[in-house]
Amino acid sequence: MTISRRNFIKTSGIATTGIALGGLALSARSYGNVLGANDQLNIAVMGTNSRGHWLSDGFAQSDNTHISHICDVDKRVIEKTSAMIMKKYGYQPQGEKDYRKVLKDKDVDIVVIVAPDHWHAPASIMALQAGKHVYVEKPCSHNPKEGELLVQAQKKYGKVVQMGNQQRSAMETLEAMQLINEGAIGEVYYGKAWYSNSRGSIGTGQLASVPEWLDWELWQGPAPRREYKDNIVHYNWHWFQNWGTGEILNNGTHEVDICRWALGVDYPVKVTSNGGRFHFQDDWEFYDTQNANFEFEAGKMINWEGRSCNSFNINQKGRGASIHGTKGTFVLDRSGYQMYDNSNKLIKEALSSNRSNTADLVGGGNMDLVHFDNFLKAIRLGEKQNSPIDEGHKSVLLCQLGNVAQKTGKTLHCDPSNGHIINDGEAMKMWGREYEPGWELKV
Repeated sequence: MTISRRNFIKTSGIATTGIALGGLALSARSYGNVLGANDQLNIAVMGTNSRGHWLSDGFAQSDNTHISHICDVDKRVIEKTSAMIMKKYGYQPQGEKDYRKVLKDKDVDIVVIVAPDHWHAPASIMALQAGKHVYVEKPCSHNPKEGELLVQAQKKYGKVVQMGNQQRSAMETLEAMQLINEGAIGEVYYGKAWYSNSRGSIGTGQLASVPEWLDWELWQGPAPRREYKDNIVHYNWHWFQNWGTGEILNNGTHEVDICRWALGVDYPVKVTSNGGRFHFQDDWEFYDTQNANFEFEAGKMINWEGRSCNSFNINQKGRGASIHGTKGTFVLDRSGYQMYDNSNKLIKEALSSNRSNTADLVGGGNMDLVHFDNFLKAIRLGEKQNSPIDEGHKSVLLCQLGNVAQKTGKTLHCDPSNGHIINDGEAMKMWGREYEPGWELKV
């Protein structure tokens, strides 16, 4: 398929008609919030140390947008990202460490949330209550209850919420989904998602004085308070349960989402997980090796294999998804897809000329820009979203259930209408979390 990026952006909302995208149906109230195509959108970005630095740049590149605020609890980061915006785009965003103050500015139209995982749903809900549209990085929640509350809040306040599972907007992935939907590999029944890396040890953290550049109280925000250690900020929080969600949500969310989309399934009936922290003995509280299985009513199944500390590839790829059907197999990653018949003969291939980074801490690329464009057009023009939050929540929930199954060591039986765990009070205690007093979530 030969198509320019510009024409793809213009037509992608139409071209995907008929694919199970889980699009957002705009209510009458939502239509009242749609802006004119040429109206400038003011954007505040929360958390710009690495990935957020790129998102600030990416949204600044988008048509008729203005980065009005850079919000971070690290004053060095505010200075760095603001300087980048000034150098590249010729204006100075306002710097602010307290996200709540940004929400009081009525001129802010959108908040982009790239803070640690424990902030994602609380900050999104607060933004919706303040009348802002939301772009939130994956995972959209720290735990299943937060995901449910975020979906409720979006429906209640009628703003556009899009999750950063940007492969949903990749041209080659959209084409593959269309082919799968048309029966190119027969009836699909199994998806395998994987991610491998060669992460080092995070060591054993020592209690330390909070650096003068960091507001540790605001960094923790809604999470119960913990003392500061020297191996948490900025990245290693991913591996601590109080703030992070482990590799299956940090990276597995992307490929599990592709599998769920391709198989056309929502909530599982059974979840199992095996693995552990095998490679190093340190403060890492999640799993560097995990194999999680999700079974669905329709006789379909998804498997996720994560290896955080061993980067040996699967299908010659460090990360990706394979979709298996009665007539063949698709292998997809962020560079495109290959389609094979049941004799393992390659019968079709589509590769992107605009590769996005897949293993670094930033992950920037053209795929993000197209995803941003879809989000902005959903706000301005009511274009169908490629990743509405109710769909994003379903994929995140699968990964969260994988962690619950791993931690409890049990087979989880789930209600296929909402994913709730059946007849297991111990496991359902992990459906939500405790909050620092005064930070409890309300919709």
